[in-house]
Amino acid sequence: MNQDQVKELLLSIEDAPMEFLVIFSGKKSAKVNGLYKPDSREIIIHNRNFKTETGQDDNLLLYTAIHEYAHHLHACSRGGRLSARSHTAEFWAVFHALLEKAEAKGIYRNVFADSPELSKLTEKIRNNYLAENGKLLKELGEQLLKAHELCEAAGARFEDYVDRVLCIPRTAANMAVKMFQYDLNPRVGSDNMRFLAGIRNEDDRAAAEKALIGGKSPDMVKTAIKGGPVLPAKPPRQEDIKIRLEKEKIRLERTIAGLSKRLGEVEKELEEL
Repeated sequence: MNQDQVKELLLSIEDAPMEFLVIFSGKKSAKVNGLYKPDSREIIIHNRNFKTETGQDDNLLLYTAIHEYAHHLHACSRGGRLSARSHTAEFWAVFHALLEKAEAKGIYRNVFADSPELSKLTEKIRNNYLAENGKLLKELGEQLLKAHELCEAAGARFEDYVDRVLCIPRTAANMAVKMFQYDLNPRVGSDNMRFLAGIRNEDDRAAAEKALIGGKSPDMVKTAIKGGPVLPAKPPRQEDIKIRLEKEKIRLERTIAGLSKRLGEVEKELEEL
C-alpha cells in the first residue's frame, strides 16, 4: 500500500473539505507512528514502523492514517487550525466516528473482534464489573434517599450525616441519588452513569444513554450532547485554497531543486567513470 492509495481510502471514508497530503517518510520512529502538520496539512506516516517478517501490516498503518486524518478533519472544523492541545474530546469523537465508518466499509478491520479470548474477557468485564459497579452505585443512591428521610425525621442534617458519618463527598452522594432517581441503566458503567446524571434534559439524557448502550464512545456522546461536530465538513475558504497552493508551490520548487542538484551530481560521477 502506497501513500496515494492511503489517501484514496481516507477520502472514501469521509470527504475532506480542505486539501491534504499523505507522505510516507520512509523512516522508522521509536516515538510515534505518524503525525499531522496543520500548517502544511500533511499527514506524515513512518511507514517502516509497520514492516513485519511477513510484510507490511496495512491494518495498523491504516489505523495510524485514520488517526492523523481525524486531526485534519478536526482542523478543518476550526478553520484549518488546531489548538496546542490537539487530543481533545472533539478530536476523539471525530476519530472514533471515522473508525466506525471504516469498519462498516471494510476498509479497517476491527481487531478487537479477532480474538475469541479477548471477546470473552470483554463480556466478563462488562457484566461482572462495569454493570455490577453501576448497579451498586444505583442501589447506594436508593439507600441514601432513605437515609435522607431518616435524618429529617430525627431532626438532623443529611449533609452532616454524609460528611461526618459516611465520610464521603457530598457530590458523590448527590450523584448516586440522581442515578437512582433517573433510573439509569447500570450497563453503561459507573463513570458513564455519572456523566448521564449530570444531564438535566430528560430527552438528551435518554438519547445519550441509548448511544452509550449502542456502542458509541463517551467522547462521541459528549460531543454530540454539546452540539459539537463529530465529522465536520466546512467548505474551504478562498484564502485557504490560495495558501495551500502557495505552500505546495514552494514544496514542489524545493523538490525540483533537490532533484536537479542530485541529477548534476550523478552526471558528474558518470563522466568521471
